[in-house]
Amino acid sequence: MAFQGKKLINDPNDVVIEFIEGLIETYPNLQYLDGFPQIKVVVRADVSSSTYDKVAVISGGGSGHEPAHAGFVGEGMLTAAICGDVFASPPVDSILAGIRAVTGVKGCLLIVKNYTGDRLNFGLAAEQAKSEGYKVEMVIVGDDCALPPPRGIAGRRGLAGTILVHKVAGAAAAAGKDLADVTAEAKNASESVGTMGVALSVCTLPGQVTSDRLGPGKMELGLGIHGEPGAAVVDLQPVDIVISHVLNQILSTETQYVPITRGGRVVLLINGLGATPLMELMIAAGKAVPQLQLEHGLAVDKVYTGSFMTSLDMAGFSISIMKADESILKRLDAPTRAPSWPVGADGVRPPAKIPLPVPPCHARKKDEEPSRPQQLNVHGIILEAGIEAAANAIIDIKDSLNEWDGKVGDGDCGSTMFRGAVAILEDMKSYYPLNDAAETVNEIASSIRRVMGGTSGIIYDIFCKAAYAKLKENSESVVSPKQWAAALEASIAAVSKYGGASAGYRTMLDALIPASTVLHERLVAGDDPPTAFLLSSEAASSGSESTKDMQAQAGRSSYISQEILSTVPDPGAMAVAAWYRAAALAVKDKCQ
Repeated sequence: MAFQGKKLINDPNDVVIEFIEGLIETYPNLQYLDGFPQIKVVVRADVSSSTYDKVAVISGGGSGHEPAHAGFVGEGMLTAAICGDVFASPPVDSILAGIRAVTGVKGCLLIVKNYTGDRLNFGLAAEQAKSEGYKVEMVIVGDDCALPPPRGIAGRRGLAGTILVHKVAGAAAAAGKDLADVTAEAKNASESVGTMGVALSVCTLPGQVTSDRLGPGKMELGLGIHGEPGAAVVDLQPVDIVISHVLNQILSTETQYVPITRGGRVVLLINGLGATPLMELMIAAGKAVPQLQLEHGLAVDKVYTGSFMTSLDMAGFSISIMKADESILKRLDAPTRAPSWPVGADGVRPPAKIPLPVPPCHARKKDEEPSRPQQLNVHGIILEAGIEAAANAIIDIKDSLNEWDGKVGDGDCGSTMFRGAVAILEDMKSYYPLNDAAETVNEIASSIRRVMGGTSGIIYDIFCKAAYAKLKENSESVVSPKQWAAALEASIAAVSKYGGASAGYRTMLDALIPASTVLHERLVAGDDPPTAFLLSSEAASSGSESTKDMQAQAGRSSYISQEILSTVPDPGAMAVAAWYRAAALAVKDKCQ
């Protein structure tokens, strides 16, 4: 029977902000950016982007995993941590604020756990930062060994092994290594570590009821750090047996998740998931070391035991094993002032701390806010017609999109797209510089970022940002049809790069890719542009309908049976077909 979870909090919506306030009052070497509630970023108090002469190492993700990630900010480890809401990826603007606050001339490395939202948001932030002149690299950590190799693009989840990657990268940066070397060391560390978790209970989100999914006498193997189901629910077992199973899974020669073989050297990390007493964690450590030595023939060079990456109040632990060599051991032994790494904290807390201002966006000055021209030229009139028709088409099919998504996803595709369409129509009345196609596309991205949440929002934001970057390469004020086609190709490439999907994965790309192909072909063949646009919209419609016959390999649909998928087209692809077709018809009408 589910019951209301007990929490020592105030408003559930304020838990992350109040956590950060308490954190910086506790540790003298930490600060935060004055951007609450949207921007929740913890930084080293001694670092400024204008003077910092080392590579900045930045990580982050959803909150609820404390002390990760903010507790690992400090000299020799992270330079900044970006905090999302509980179990929610931080927004792009927060990530950008962190990059701008601490990144100096040597650039920054983003260390990202392998979750779709984190990959997309950090990926877009990286591209935006690069466009502002920053040097940025990104390493994605997927150390989960609980589940069999995935068929689709989701890949292995990022778990507590990420903390060891933080330490290696932070030590390399502190040693003065350049961005390429820091990135290479972090990537090597991420490929050398494997993790698996075991839970005795699921976690309780602030303000929500406690789930009774795990009954008395049961435990779950391979549970995710957000409470998502694991590999199996089994009867509660003695810790010796549990540890034996976990070690066998991580070190399996069949899956070969980690490059560790008998006779090798390893580092062991025992991580509490939030509600596990230190006594039980130490018992696990004491049992794991001899098993690694005697049963697996490994030399255990280091053992870290404690709570490093939790899941709120989940009872259980995870085990991480990293392949060790002299280079990695040197980085792990390097000094750090990160408060949650297993070293003592020092320093005197000042009586008062004034938060740092959020850095301004370098891409636009305050007196350069966009505005709608008083008079539209012919290209502005056509662009306005296309945008208006596309947005209205999405509004018209909101309920259908929700219905389709309810069968293959979480049922909110239409509502999410509707919010974006309404915002675009409203913002276009005052803010879109319609006579400038590139800047108008950039403002559409801003409208989407402001109101559209979830994966759809970030994907369309990436889509528009990539198109904007491509259109800006043109020095002429008028965008040619072939330049529009090139911008569409760039957008598709960016969505594929950061989302991981491609043709046939049952996504919006299955409408966009055939549309782009036909548009390019017809323009090269000499068709007039409105006709080429219209013909390509027919390809988008055909592509979206064909998704019924595809096995999903991305997003929540990848968990749905083919029997159900075959009755419903992909909602994202259908949305593309609708707005693309409407825009093409409107452009054709205006050009007649």
